Amino acid sequence: MKLALGPLLYYWPRKDVLDFYRGIATSPVDIVYLGEVVCSRRHELRLSDWLELAATLERAGKEVVLSTQALIESESDLKTLRRIVAGNGHLVEANDMGAVHLLSGKKPFVAGPHLNVYNPETLGLLAESGACRWVMPLEMPRAMLEGMLRAKPAAVATEVFAFGRLPLAFSARCFTARRHDLPKDNCQFCCLEYPDGLELTTREGRSFLVLNGIQTQSAAVHSLLDEIPALVRIGVEVVRVSPQSRHTTDLLALFHRVIDGALDPGAAACEAERLAPGAVCNGYWHARPGIEHRGGNS
Repeated sequence: MKLALGPLLYYWPRKDVLDFYRGIATSPVDIVYLGEVVCSRRHELRLSDWLELAATLERAGKEVVLSTQALIESESDLKTLRRIVAGNGHLVEANDMGAVHLLSGKKPFVAGPHLNVYNPETLGLLAESGACRWVMPLEMPRAMLEGMLRAKPAAVATEVFAFGRLPLAFSARCFTARRHDLPKDNCQFCCLEYPDGLELTTREGRSFLVLNGIQTQSAAVHSLLDEIPALVRIGVEVVRVSPQSRHTTDLLALFHRVIDGALDPGAAACEAERLAPGAVCNGYWHARPGIEHRGGNS
């Protein structure tokens, strides 16, 4: 099993991003996804900067994948998408069907989690278009994944989002800007104030959701670290950790040790819970409401 670091979903200052990936270069991660997935107004790094980071990480022995935006809203977004797809020699993660269309028949790609692939027929069509790996939809329970694995094309590898706040939805409206009474087109880049997103609570004071610009996330942190043995048994080839502002390299080290059999999954999961920016959850995996958490591995 390989360990992947997903694309950075938050908006951080340029120096923080560069420092973060400098640490990732020496971490035990196998695959690193780079690029802006959430909002095209986030300009601390441009595509050329991501490509420089890609070259640095490749020299450190990492496989690099360039991720595309999940919600394309303008011609400038399309131009960036076309530049990512056109070349650069990197595998691309397609996060919308427009990216799939541009990649189809031209080069292999990763079918990202936002394509919402819920049946073998859809996965088969993506495989025919060139998908070499797919990322399981975030809400898919284990039983459904097992069915997909039995029926999927043999040449397509499976990746599972295994740690991080769940990206649940995208909207044309920027909720973080709205929170500051700012229009989306003059947001003053207020996302920079929230390195792990802006948490929302219910009337009863319970953490519920996180606003991340146009993206809505779970406030609870999805964790399948204690499920690594089960994921291996059913045939998952890659597990993904989503970046957070603190402790990401520590989390990657925990995953690496569990994958190598050097650390008990239950003990690792307890340590990861301490390092998470919020309470942990795994309800979707157990076909329960996503916010729930069930302990123990299966």
